Amino acid sequence: MPGKNYYGVSIGVLMVNTRFRRFVGDIGNARTWSFPVQYKVVEAARAADMVALESANLLEPFKAAAAELVDEGVDGIVTTCGFLALYQQELVEHAGVPVVTSALLQVPWVRRLLPVAKEVAVLTYNAQALGPRHLHAVGVTDAVPVFGMPQDSDFVRSIRDGDDSVPFEVLRGEVLAVVSDYLASHPQTGALVLECTNLTPFSSDIQQRFGIPVFDMVTLVNWFHHGLNATRFPRGD
Repeated sequence: MPGKNYYGVSIGVLMVNTRFRRFVGDIGNARTWSFPVQYKVVEAARAADMVALESANLLEPFKAAAAELVDEGVDGIVTTCGFLALYQQELVEHAGVPVVTSALLQVPWVRRLLPVAKEVAVLTYNAQALGPRHLHAVGVTDAVPVFGMPQDSDFVRSIRDGDDSVPFEVLRGEVLAVVSDYLASHPQTGALVLECTNLTPFSSDIQQRFGIPVFDMVTLVNWFHHGLNATRFPRGD
């Protein structure tokens, strides 16, 4: 069996081809991780394509990039856009290693953590574009509340247009305002799952401000990495 190009890197990250600022906490910022990751940009994939994935014909480029990462040496694949949930099964079958396409994979788990009177809600980059097919593709078979960032917000515009000049505090303020408005009208919300990987730099702010659990791509990838690298404990009582 042929060897690897590199060793000690379990996680390969399929990157959408974008130019906006990725703050620490974003999957695309290597300082987010306590372990090494290997990035590969899918050149054909642009930000605008992600919300129109069913017509963008990007499955083959993502499959090819995943195969390259596996051939080079990674043990598992993750992506930088939750809308790639649509490709979950196809990428798993093609890559031949475990694949995590979207933070939405956590929705069924988080539901089971909450009492019947509480519900999990999904915060997304675009609530109009995130539909039942995305959710069904990652095992969410029942209706789940979804709300999104305003499409005229600096958060959305900076990603869509590749503007890396928007200050962190501006983005943080927009995210917290959207969550505040939603929770005020949906007090039954017991936890949030953040679909968009670019929301993760603000997860701690959301959790601390509103006092509810927040699950995102970082919580999922950390779990995933642990499964690929189980902790060896010292022998003894």
